[in-house]
Amino acid sequence: MHSKLATDLSAKQTSQGTSEASSDSPELKAIWLKISESLARLVGADAYERWFKTASLVRYNETSAVVEATSDIHQVWIETNYLPELQSAVSEVLDASVVKVTVPGENQDLLAQPRQQGQRLKKSSATGNDESLQKKLKHVGLNPQFNFSRFVVGQNNEFAHAACSAVATQKGITYNPLFIHGGPGLGKTHLMQSIGYSVLRTNPGAKVVYLTCEKFTNEYIDALRKGDIEKFRNKYRKVDILLIDDIQFLAAKDKSQEEFFHTFNTLLDMQSQVVLTSDRPACEIKKLEARLVSRFECGLTVELEAPRLETRVAILNRKMEDWDVKLSEDVVYFLAERIRSNVRRLEGGLVRLATFASLGGGGVNIERAESLLKDILREEGSRQITIDSIQKQVSEHYDVRLADMSSRRRPANIAHARQVAMFLSRRLTNSSLIEIGDAFGGRDHGTVIHAVKKVEQKMGQDNGLKDTVDLLDAMLQRR
Repeated sequence: MHSKLATDLSAKQTSQGTSEASSDSPELKAIWLKISESLARLVGADAYERWFKTASLVRYNETSAVVEATSDIHQVWIETNYLPELQSAVSEVLDASVVKVTVPGENQDLLAQPRQQGQRLKKSSATGNDESLQKKLKHVGLNPQFNFSRFVVGQNNEFAHAACSAVATQKGITYNPLFIHGGPGLGKTHLMQSIGYSVLRTNPGAKVVYLTCEKFTNEYIDALRKGDIEKFRNKYRKVDILLIDDIQFLAAKDKSQEEFFHTFNTLLDMQSQVVLTSDRPACEIKKLEARLVSRFECGLTVELEAPRLETRVAILNRKMEDWDVKLSEDVVYFLAERIRSNVRRLEGGLVRLATFASLGGGGVNIERAESLLKDILREEGSRQITIDSIQKQVSEHYDVRLADMSSRRRPANIAHARQVAMFLSRRLTNSSLIEIGDAFGGRDHGTVIHAVKKVEQKMGQDNGLKDTVDLLDAMLQRR
């Protein structure tokens, strides 16, 4: 065990057999307190208060731990969004490698018979009940809820969805590597894990590896320290498909970049599939070696954009069906219209309203929804900076015509102002490179990338420009 407290309790349970333990047990409370300290650091104070503060550790043995959430909605939300963080926090205190999330009345025999994740949902796919598949998914670290059948497709993500489906059903050099990029909460991890889910469902013997870039880096450092580098390389260079989340965290890690470069080349030589996600295009990842950028771009790159209104409504309807929740159509449209930038935040708003209704708070109308979601709506509203507002602010500051933002005129003062506006549009909005280019007179995405890089370079050399950009940023945030 990782703590004396955990060791003492384990010995006590071993001597008494694995019997039902109450969350009121002082020992379990003390262990959960230690887990909670780590969990709060991993998920943030706000997420911890909202989803984990009322949870508790109810049972554990040498391999598994059972955490009890207060409601079905909390259970599903934790499993869907925070299970890796929960597992990490538990593993810091206990030896348990498998963490199960349950609700009151559902924790009997869970240590002996693992509950299939998501079985409390109103609907589940037929394959979701395949016990061997579930075990394989858990072993790989994939969330069973992240599969193609549960992904809502809209104009913002249909190309990315099609590319991922193609990779999952027909491994080939054409889409290797597959590089998925987009802002937070838009579905990158869902699509990536859907590939792994689909591959394992059709070919259970496939060697699928999924991990975050941070974990890859930490394991590499640990392997160097322990002298186990060959074991590390065998683990990641002999797979059928490698799925790595948040590859942007390789930035500025020279030795890790060197190791990943050779791992990447080995896998492509073997025609093993590589899928990467990032919060930005490869060419915009600062302090990433040029040879890695070129390799990430040699396959297929797809972008996830913020969902449009009809897609947001479809997402809400799907979640209400999953959770057996019913809200009026006007409230659903209120949510979809007011929360635009992030699917995770959109689902979080729905969960809050559904929880209020399920706890006997009465019906939810628009006025009540606005009151319950005031912090989310305030944050969402503060982020609604548009390309139009950026162009207006920049043109006023540099004393150029607003029309020059989209004109073909190229005097130095106009070209500079236009590049600054493109840079801010990339930084402050969820618009794609193509959308930004269109807003600036139909320029292509390469022109936008060039503008962003040039402004970044100038800011590194000219503190005056950096101060100007920061000032424009602050003024736009206050608008």
